[in-house]
Amino acid sequence: MTFPALARPMPDAATVFRALREAVVTMLAAIATLLCALAIDPEPGPAVLAVVLCISLSRSQLDRDRRGRIEAAIVLPAVGLIAVGVGTLLRVVPWIGALVFIAGIFLSIWLRRFGPMARRAGSLIALPFVALLCTPYIPATRAAPALATLMPVAIALLALLWVGALHALARRTGFLASAPAPEYPSPAATRASSSNPPASTRMAIQMAAALAVSFVIGYVFFAERWSWIVLTAFIVNSGNRGRLDVAYKSVLRVLGAAAGTIIALSLSMQSGSHDQIAVAQILVAIFLGVWLRPLGYAWWALFVTIALALLQGFAGSPAAHMLWPRLEEIMIGAIIGVAAAWFVLPVRSTAALRRRLADALAALADALDPATAIRTSDEFVAAVAGVEQMRPAFRASRFVTRRFQPMQPADWVDALVACRDPALALIDKGEMPGSVRRAVGTARKSMHEPQNILPALRDLHRSLTK
Repeated sequence: MTFPALARPMPDAATVFRALREAVVTMLAAIATLLCALAIDPEPGPAVLAVVLCISLSRSQLDRDRRGRIEAAIVLPAVGLIAVGVGTLLRVVPWIGALVFIAGIFLSIWLRRFGPMARRAGSLIALPFVALLCTPYIPATRAAPALATLMPVAIALLALLWVGALHALARRTGFLASAPAPEYPSPAATRASSSNPPASTRMAIQMAAALAVSFVIGYVFFAERWSWIVLTAFIVNSGNRGRLDVAYKSVLRVLGAAAGTIIALSLSMQSGSHDQIAVAQILVAIFLGVWLRPLGYAWWALFVTIALALLQGFAGSPAAHMLWPRLEEIMIGAIIGVAAAWFVLPVRSTAALRRRLADALAALADALDPATAIRTSDEFVAAVAGVEQMRPAFRASRFVTRRFQPMQPADWVDALVACRDPALALIDKGEMPGSVRRAVGTARKSMHEPQNILPALRDLHRSLTK
């Protein structure tokens, strides 16, 4: 069975509505923080930073427990201050600003090796930095110097207050689930081999290389419009699950950004100089991007591009003159991002997938093992979800290469996902038939022999459904 190159499985209604509820709460917190920021300082910069920090905090889920809230209270103000400082450097001394920007993004990825909390804290660092590329007003303020210095701290704490309060209220009333879904660690968190550095370090180096090349090309050849080259290179390499994932995401990024740019320029020409209309359009685009991001990366690329293009329109550039240069910059940034992932300490997508498959089978073995004191399906479900995250790129590859490449890793994903429901039924019953035990063991051993993975997973499925 084959699928269109860019297709994803249709999400069920529960997934769509869960994402919608999350987006509603996130946007209410963002709007509340934005209004507080405007009450303190009417300049657009603090308001932009308020929205960015709220979205970043909501995605990190650091507000969902006491330890996370304490860490966010420490990290967010520092991130806000650093973002404003880097924004100033990018305007005043661009080359030094670029070096600091690259170092900050490198750090945000490298931190993933230290566990879930550090990984979520790293995500807080990255998004405000990226916002600097398309929000020239972040450093701008007419407030007194002392207030201007403290503004990022105040906005960060306001973001934490509103996000934490509204998420807590939503969970208490049942609007949101009482606890976040299990989180599968990215491949960056997996162990390194004896001959390679940890995957988090490799991906941080890839990102630094892509950003460095983007800044150089942008500053040298596109002095007035370099930012979208850097932005696209960053987005294409973000959440890197291997070089195939980067190539797949670059296609979605280019297509989504191209459509978003065209829509944004059309909207900006219709709204003209009406800032209130433009602000409403930006908020709607952000809401749709936050809502639809869990359902497909192309939606996020589309609506974030719309929001950023509309926001950049405040700089006064004629909308009609931005279309083709913007698309050119996006294409250049995508090429740089793919090249960095492919040639700088590359992470093979099949190796990352085999690691995730092995983790899922290990979790299944533990959940079915009678010697395990407390057997639950949570880790197995989370591990299978981690495998499913890699499905779209491999399905696209299968669509393109199925005629001349017999072994398709997308088939491994489909075979494992088919095992999920019968495995959960056995876990609920607390049973571990001997045939299933042997099939799980065989499947785990097959991870070292790619040609045997699909037969072993199919055999596991047969043993689970007997």
